[in-house]
Amino acid sequence: MGGDMGTKTVSTGVELRTGARSESIRIYFTYRGVDCREPLRLAHTKQNIAYAIRRRGEVINAIERGTFVYSEFFPESPRAKLFCPPAPTPAVEAAAQEDVTIGVLLREQLAVAKRNLALSTYNCYQQIADDHLFPMWDTKPVAELTTRELRNWIMTLEGKRKTVQLILTPLRNTLEQALVDELIETNPFDSIRLNKILARDQMQSSFRADPFDIDEIEAILDACHRDQERNMFQFAFCTGMRPSEYIAQAWPNVNFVMHQLQVAGAFVDGEAKTSAKTEAGLRKIDMRYGALEALKAQQAYTKLAGQLIFLNPTYGKQWAGDKPIRERWGRILLTAGVRYRNPYQTRHTYASSLLMLGANPLYVSTQLGHVDTTLVFRTYGRWIAAGLNNDKRQRLLRLYSRTDMDAANEFPRFG
Repeated sequence: MGGDMGTKTVSTGVELRTGARSESIRIYFTYRGVDCREPLRLAHTKQNIAYAIRRRGEVINAIERGTFVYSEFFPESPRAKLFCPPAPTPAVEAAAQEDVTIGVLLREQLAVAKRNLALSTYNCYQQIADDHLFPMWDTKPVAELTTRELRNWIMTLEGKRKTVQLILTPLRNTLEQALVDELIETNPFDSIRLNKILARDQMQSSFRADPFDIDEIEAILDACHRDQERNMFQFAFCTGMRPSEYIAQAWPNVNFVMHQLQVAGAFVDGEAKTSAKTEAGLRKIDMRYGALEALKAQQAYTKLAGQLIFLNPTYGKQWAGDKPIRERWGRILLTAGVRYRNPYQTRHTYASSLLMLGANPLYVSTQLGHVDTTLVFRTYGRWIAAGLNNDKRQRLLRLYSRTDMDAANEFPRFG
C-alpha cells in the first residue's frame, strides 16, 4: 500500500495514511468538544486495522463512562498534557480528602443507583437516605467516621434485622466506594456484626403467612361494592399473583385455550418491569375457576381495549401501585368484618388453599414462581397436611379447581 501520500477511511473514525516511506493508521474522536486525531505507527495489515478499530472503540467507551484519561491511552501525544491537569501536592490532596463528607459521597452513590438499578430500588434508597442517613451523616467528613460511632448509631435503629440491613445498604455501598477511592484507609463496617449488636427481638423475623379462610374470602368478595374490585381481588385469590403482577396483567397474556395465564412482568413504583428476581418468576399459572369467573366478568370493562385487565375504576387508568390498592382493601375488609391483613396475603391464601386441598408442594412452588420448594415448606409447612372438612373443601374447590378438564387430579391426597 506504500507509495504516494494519501488517506483512506476504512471505518468510522479510522484512517489509513500512506507516506512516501511509511504507513500509519490514524484514529479520530471528539473529547471535551475538541476533535482529536492520534496516529498509530502500524502497517496496513488486517490485524493492525482490526486493532485500531478496537482501540478507538475502547476510547469512545471510556469517554462515555467518564473514565477516559488521555495520557493513559496516548502517553506520547502532545494533547496528553493539554487534557491532564497538574497533580495536586500531597498536602492539598490530603486536605481535600479530609473535607469530603459522607453526604457528598452518598449523593454520588445515589446517582449511580439511579442509572444502574431498578426505579423501585433507587426510590427505596433515596427514601432511606432522606429519612435516616442525611439527617445523621450529611456533613460528617468520611475520614472521621469511626467504627464505634457507626456501631452506636446502628444500635439506635428500630425495626427487625432485615429493616436495619436495608437502612444500612446505601451507606455501606458509599463507604465501600470511599475505600476503593482511597478516601478512607479502612471501612468502619468491616468490624461490625449485626447479630452481636442488635437486640434479641430485632433478630427474630416478624413475617408470617396469615392467609384467609374460605369464610373470610367469601365475606371479602361480598363486601366489594364495585364489580371491578371484586374481579381483581378474586383473581388475586385464585392466581397467587403479587399485587405488582396482577395490576400489570394484560389480556394477551391470558390463554383460554391452554387454560393458562402468563406472568410477563410487574408494575412497581410507576415503572413497568419485564423481568423478575429469578427466571422462575416469569411463569405460567394454571387457570382456576375463580380466576376464570373474574376474567369473564371483567371483559365488559377492559377487554375491548385489549391491554391491561385491571384498571383503577375511579379513574379508568392503570393502578399507580399497591398504595391505592391497600387503601381500598382496608375499607373492604372493614365492611366485611374481617381481621385486617395486607393484600399480599391473597398470595399466601392461594398457596395454603392448594396445599390443604392436597396439591403437591413442588407444583405449588412452580405456580408461585419459586425456584424450589424451600420457601413452600418453610412458609406453608403447617398447611401441607391440614386437610379440610367436606363443606369448606367443596367451597374452596369451586374457586380453586382447574378449568382444564383433561388435567390430572392435582388434589388426590384428601379426595
